[in-house]
Amino acid sequence: MSRPFRSRIRQNVVEILSSLRSGYGYEVFKIYREVFPGATMRSIYYHLRTGEKLGEFRVERVEKSKGDYSWGGEAEKVIYALGEKAQPKGDERVRKYFEEKWKKKG
Repeated sequence: MSRPFRSRIRQNVVEILSSLRSGYGYEVFKIYREVFPGATMRSIYYHLRTGEKLGEFRVERVEKSKGDYSWGGEAEKVIYALGEKAQPKGDERVRKYFEEKWKKKG
Protein backbone atom coordinates (compact mmCIF):
# COMPACT_ATOMS: atom_id res chain seq x y z
CA MET A 1 0.00 0.00 0.00
CA SER A 2 1.50 3.35 -0.99
CA ARG A 3 1.46 6.44 1.15
CA PRO A 4 -1.13 9.13 0.40
CA PHE A 5 -0.04 12.09 -1.72
CA ARG A 6 -1.65 14.49 0.76
CA SER A 7 -0.27 14.86 4.27
CA ARG A 8 -2.05 16.38 7.26
CA ILE A 9 1.25 17.76 8.59
CA ARG A 10 2.16 19.31 5.24
CA GLN A 11 -1.34 20.82 4.94
CA ASN A 12 -0.97 22.31 8.42
CA VAL A 13 2.37 23.83 7.34
CA VAL A 14 0.58 25.28 4.28
CA GLU A 15 -1.94 26.89 6.64
CA ILE A 16 0.84 28.35 8.80
CA LEU A 17 2.81 29.73 5.83
CA SER A 18 -0.40 31.14 4.39
CA SER A 19 -0.70 33.38 7.46
CA LEU A 20 3.02 33.87 8.05
CA ARG A 21 3.73 34.67 4.35
CA SER A 22 7.25 33.25 4.66
CA GLY A 23 9.34 31.64 7.35
CA TYR A 24 12.30 29.41 8.07
CA GLY A 25 12.02 25.83 9.27
CA TYR A 26 12.53 26.34 13.00
CA GLU A 27 10.11 29.28 13.03
CA VAL A 28 7.44 27.13 11.32
CA PHE A 29 8.16 24.31 13.78
CA LYS A 30 7.70 26.57 16.83
CA ILE A 31 4.33 27.80 15.55
CA TYR A 32 3.30 24.27 14.52
CA ARG A 33 4.10 22.95 18.00
CA GLU A 34 1.86 25.60 19.60
CA VAL A 35 -1.08 25.09 17.24
CA PHE A 36 -0.83 21.36 16.45
CA PRO A 37 1.11 19.60 19.24
CA GLY A 38 2.81 16.34 18.43
CA ALA A 39 5.06 16.80 15.40
CA THR A 40 8.82 16.68 15.68
CA MET A 41 11.20 19.24 14.22
CA ARG A 42 12.61 16.52 11.96
CA SER A 43 9.10 15.85 10.62
CA ILE A 44 8.48 19.53 9.84
CA TYR A 45 11.78 19.83 7.94
CA TYR A 46 10.94 16.62 6.05
CA HIS A 47 7.56 18.00 5.00
CA LEU A 48 9.05 21.36 3.98
CA ARG A 49 11.51 19.58 1.68
CA THR A 50 8.86 17.20 0.33
CA GLY A 51 6.42 20.06 -0.17
CA GLU A 52 9.08 21.95 -2.09
CA LYS A 53 9.48 18.99 -4.46
CA LEU A 54 5.70 18.84 -4.90
CA GLY A 55 5.37 22.59 -5.57
CA GLU A 56 3.46 23.33 -2.36
CA PHE A 57 6.39 25.35 -0.97
CA ARG A 58 9.18 27.30 -2.58
CA VAL A 59 12.45 28.59 -1.27
CA GLU A 60 12.11 32.35 -1.14
CA ARG A 61 15.70 33.00 -0.11
CA VAL A 62 18.58 31.62 1.91
CA GLU A 63 20.09 33.75 4.69
CA LYS A 64 23.58 33.03 5.95
CA SER A 65 24.89 34.38 9.22
CA LYS A 66 28.35 34.17 10.69
CA GLY A 67 28.81 33.15 14.29
CA ASP A 68 30.40 30.73 16.70
CA TYR A 69 28.05 27.75 16.35
CA SER A 70 28.66 24.23 17.64
CA TRP A 71 28.69 22.98 14.02
CA GLY A 72 30.95 25.68 12.60
CA GLY A 73 31.23 29.35 11.77
CA GLU A 74 28.12 29.83 9.66
CA ALA A 75 24.39 29.15 9.95
CA GLU A 76 21.96 28.99 7.07
CA LYS A 77 18.24 29.80 7.22
CA VAL A 78 16.17 28.59 4.30
CA ILE A 79 13.14 30.87 4.05
CA TYR A 80 10.06 29.11 2.65
CA ALA A 81 6.89 30.57 1.15
CA LEU A 82 3.84 28.98 -0.43
CA GLY A 83 4.33 27.45 -3.86
CA GLU A 84 1.91 27.46 -6.75
CA LYS A 85 0.38 24.09 -5.79
CA ALA A 86 -0.37 25.03 -2.18
CA GLN A 87 -4.05 25.01 -1.32
CA PRO A 88 -4.65 26.84 1.97
CA LYS A 89 -8.09 26.13 3.37
CA GLY A 90 -8.16 28.71 6.16
CA ASP A 91 -7.73 26.56 9.28
CA GLU A 92 -9.51 28.13 12.27
CA ARG A 93 -6.79 27.13 14.77
CA VAL A 94 -4.10 28.86 12.72
CA ARG A 95 -6.27 31.96 12.27
CA LYS A 96 -6.85 32.17 16.05
CA TYR A 97 -3.13 31.72 16.77
CA PHE A 98 -2.11 34.61 14.53
CA GLU A 99 -5.00 36.77 15.77
CA GLU A 100 -3.78 36.30 19.35
CA LYS A 101 -0.15 36.84 18.35
CA TRP A 102 -0.94 40.17 16.67
CA LYS A 103 -3.08 41.31 19.60
CA LYS A 104 -0.13 40.79 21.94
CA LYS A 105 2.18 42.78 19.64
CA GLY A 106 -0.24 45.65 19.13
